[in-house]
Amino acid sequence: MNISRNSKANIILIFTILIFDQITKYIVSNYQINSKFNNLYLFSIDFVKNEGAAFNLFSNNTFFLSLISIFSSIIISLLLIYNRNLNVIDRYGLSFILAGSIGNGIDRVINGYVVDFINLNFISFPVFNIADLSINIGFFLILYNLIIKTK
Repeated sequence: MNISRNSKANIILIFTILIFDQITKYIVSNYQINSKFNNLYLFSIDFVKNEGAAFNLFSNNTFFLSLISIFSSIIISLLLIYNRNLNVIDRYGLSFILAGSIGNGIDRVINGYVVDFINLNFISFPVFNIADLSINIGFFLILYNLIIKTK
């Protein structure tokens, strides 16, 4: 199988985000760094066990959420592999979403919850993690590309 340069870049991006996500979650959940980083200017580190989806939706339904993570990861992977009509922005957007989906999926399957830890100090917003950030970046890339295409 011949892997294109774009596909290699997507694979590197996915694994980089996934590794960064898992390392940060491991550090936060195993080294209790909350008190050391609670007064940073823009954000603080607050360890939260999120048993739901975004904004704690579907709490205590780990099996269902795990299935959604696995299913969405498979669908996005198939899109990236087989859809040759995706442009670069769409491919990167889907790669960001895939990395986030896999990252949170790993947490759900292994721990039964997702480790969240980034708490924004300047706005009232739910605590989140690198995988959540990745999913949102991917969503906004795809949305941006959709808006540009329609103009």
